[in-house]
Amino acid sequence: MWILLLLVACAAAASAGARLCLAGVAAGGVPGERRGPGAEVGLYETAFLAGGPGRVTDTALVALAGRRRVLLAHTGWVTVVAPDDDDGLDEVECALMAAAGPDGQASLAAIRAAHAATDAVRALGERLAAAGLAVPVAARERVAAGVRQVRGATALTLAMAAATLALNGSPRTAGGTPALLWYVLPLLLTCSCWAVAGVEFYPYTRWASAAGQDALRAIPRAAPPLLALAARGPRVLPDPGIRAALRGRHRP
Repeated sequence: MWILLLLVACAAAASAGARLCLAGVAAGGVPGERRGPGAEVGLYETAFLAGGPGRVTDTALVALAGRRRVLLAHTGWVTVVAPDDDDGLDEVECALMAAAGPDGQASLAAIRAAHAATDAVRALGERLAAAGLAVPVAARERVAAGVRQVRGATALTLAMAAATLALNGSPRTAGGTPALLWYVLPLLLTCSCWAVAGVEFYPYTRWASAAGQDALRAIPRAAPPLLALAARGPRVLPDPGIRAALRGRHRP
């Protein structure tokens, strides 16, 4: 009986590992022009590649706050100033102001969700994917699904080992080896795939392709504040209140 349980665990581990590897290779093979030092992408393109739609929203909020077009409270609420005035705004910024709703005021979490769903942000991601700088949505989803399957296979292997112990006590093979030791093989496979995914596939579960990563690495450390925010996130902002608001660490 325990041999059947072991075979189920091995089959699940092999299937999950193969799926994750294939998804990672496909994501890593997104065609794109490799960019060396000096290559540049725009502000919101950089934000998307580094942190996806949420980073685009954060960058646009800080940019608009600097121009007194929105007020970003330390409590995490956003208020639009003159919502009907779109003079000097690009499509990403116009979409953000509209995401605040008819009252011109919403929480940062609500703005992020609404802004990510706008045509302007979706089009931005599609343009970057078409240029080979961003990983397409389908490729990211395949990698994420592969990681979930590996996690499930790990849990299944542990469950099969527990069932073996419960049904058969501590069975041994013909050579006297404890049967439970054989479960180390599928566990080793799933855990190693899981670890490799965290190291090798991590960028592809996010946003930038290999070419997009090149473009991000070309951004100088001493970049202007908005570009630094786009590339590296809220931690570079000098205002601790805005940093806390963008990170969701504000007080209600």
